[in-house]
Amino acid sequence: MDAENLIDTGLAGDFDDDFEPFDPAGDTSLPGERYLDRELSWLAFNQRVLELAEDPTTPVLERANFLAIFASNLDEFFMVRVAGLKRRILTGLAIPTNVGRAPQDVLADISAKAHELQERHAAAYAELVRPALAESGIHIVRWDELEDAERSNLRDYFSRQIFPVLMPLAVDPAHPFPYISGLSLNLSVRVRNSKTGKQEFARLKVPQMLPRFLKIPHDPGAERFITLEDLIANHLGDLFPGMEILEHHVFRVTRNEDVEVDEDETENLIKALEKELLRRRFGPPIRLEVTDDMDDVTLGLLVRELDVTDNEVYRLPAPLDLGGLFDIAKIDRPDLHYPTHVPTTSARLQPLEPNSRPDIFSAIARGDVLLHHPYESFATSVQAFIEQAAADPHVLAIKQTLYRTSGDSPIVEALIDAAESGKQVLALVEIKARFDEQANISWARKLEKAGVHVVYGLVGLKTHCKLALVIREEKGELKHYSHIGTGNYNPKTSRIYEDLGLLTDDDQVGKDLTRLFNELSGYAIEKKFKRLLVAPLHLRKGLLRHIATETQNALDGKPARIRIKVNSMVDEAIIDALYRASNAGVPVDIWVRGICSLMPGVPGMSENIRVRSILGRYLEHSRIFSFLNGGDPHVFIGSADMMHRNLDRRVEALVRLTEQEHLDEIAGLFDRAMDERTSSWWLGDDGVWVRHHLDEDGALLVDMQNTLMHEIGSRKRPGRNR
Repeated sequence: MDAENLIDTGLAGDFDDDFEPFDPAGDTSLPGERYLDRELSWLAFNQRVLELAEDPTTPVLERANFLAIFASNLDEFFMVRVAGLKRRILTGLAIPTNVGRAPQDVLADISAKAHELQERHAAAYAELVRPALAESGIHIVRWDELEDAERSNLRDYFSRQIFPVLMPLAVDPAHPFPYISGLSLNLSVRVRNSKTGKQEFARLKVPQMLPRFLKIPHDPGAERFITLEDLIANHLGDLFPGMEILEHHVFRVTRNEDVEVDEDETENLIKALEKELLRRRFGPPIRLEVTDDMDDVTLGLLVRELDVTDNEVYRLPAPLDLGGLFDIAKIDRPDLHYPTHVPTTSARLQPLEPNSRPDIFSAIARGDVLLHHPYESFATSVQAFIEQAAADPHVLAIKQTLYRTSGDSPIVEALIDAAESGKQVLALVEIKARFDEQANISWARKLEKAGVHVVYGLVGLKTHCKLALVIREEKGELKHYSHIGTGNYNPKTSRIYEDLGLLTDDDQVGKDLTRLFNELSGYAIEKKFKRLLVAPLHLRKGLLRHIATETQNALDGKPARIRIKVNSMVDEAIIDALYRASNAGVPVDIWVRGICSLMPGVPGMSENIRVRSILGRYLEHSRIFSFLNGGDPHVFIGSADMMHRNLDRRVEALVRLTEQEHLDEIAGLFDRAMDERTSSWWLGDDGVWVRHHLDEDGALLVDMQNTLMHEIGSRKRPGRNR
């Protein structure tokens, strides 16, 4: 799998591999069946991605990108979530579900919905996006549509650039059925020996290092492409000389690629993880995709050799693996993409004098800075903060958590520079970040070689919080400068992920982070904090306490309101508390990107709860928790979603915002998101998401992301003439 593509697309779903038991009958004041199935809810999220690809008002290369995102999302869903469910069933482990269904029924429902969505996905490409690309001069053609001159050029290209790297593998008594790597494209080939008349089977892997869509030389003004597998399929005679080609079809296998390491039973986590990463390649198959023209003999062979069930077979029209459309989506045609957006430097971080050099520390000292990426630049804020700290002779220490970043990241280079200049540098690297494990191990070792103190978190917990702490000497005293964010320290994804971050010199936040970092590099998370809510011990309890306060205020006739923005809403205790708040009369707004197990608008349970989802050019990734608190709002931002893993098995941190300007900004975001004039998806009491993007006259509703892009981009530093 191309993990970088998956991460860069950003719309990959959140997968909870936690199956801890929960008794939904524990609260007898609420109905027994009060949760939506989280697997089907995730598939509904991916359907919303597909709807963006189907939308003719979306620029056509962005539609191709959304088709690719859908494909990558679904791959990960099968590799992690479906694989985990199947493994539990096969090993006899219990699978508690929050909707009380049998495990086999769970898998059957997933299979039915996944089949439906994959067929819709294929149809969206064939009937909507491919023709729309052609209308714009981008043609994805088949071999039989080529002109003679084009075929001649491609034959020459095949002979020189493709044929030498192909490896046909025969299947016969002397050659056992070959290993089929996960997510690779393969050609199944049946041939007949012209001398003996005997039929044989061979497998041909489509090389992954070659472009999936090959550009065909053509007249200026149009771009033409052919899939690599189509070109190879039409030159099989070169690979099997003297044999008659009877059948050839494309197939693809998805395997269980989840990683399991017993941290309590290993002395060296990195070595154990590296060993498990090798095993990942050989996980059992959980999905077989085949082209819909595959003959029964070939399909029967594949099903038997790969040991998959009929429900795990997906017959689809060619081409398979539309994740390859990422390459098409990168074509340099600005007229077919979203308009270019250049992030602005946060108004609070702009220098006081024109043309002067920005000073991040002075800007933070003037007041807390709330950052909103990608509308505001990550490079001129968070990255500049770390880089300035690394170069500043007054900075004594830098401490930072790193969950997902890239090996060539300026953040990593700045930490190396800081360590080499003699500063104390601590990097808490989460090497268990799924599908980034090997990359994180590699650059963690690079940090260690430079003298950075690298630690790998706590046994049994992932460190998911986004924290940076700088200790600076000023006038003989030590001062704390802190960053707490909702997104990873990754310059690449910061351009497409919507995230919030707080830069502050607040002494209490600095002391909280100092203690938290000490505990992360030590052995335990035990203490409570002043301005932070920290998982796994106190975050859920803190949020439940705030929800209970709003509930009681409503019962007492006082103003009350709850607003939450997350990627996933699954945790039953939080959902039940929100149901009780709704029953007490508290207006509850939930703004969720992906999974939502909460059922809104149900009389007697959740009629005061609204749920919205916004998808678009940016990945909505920030997490916000806002409580009216009797007129003294308590508003938190941070890294935690409302899932068992985040609240029980991860180190997460939320920080409370205190400046009125920031509270007003957060309130404005919720006002926009929940406004009926904003384009969004609404979750109904029947669990169905309905898109609202047109008004009664058929005009497009407001694109919130586009509006914020223009408004934030026009901000000026306070005090400047506008």
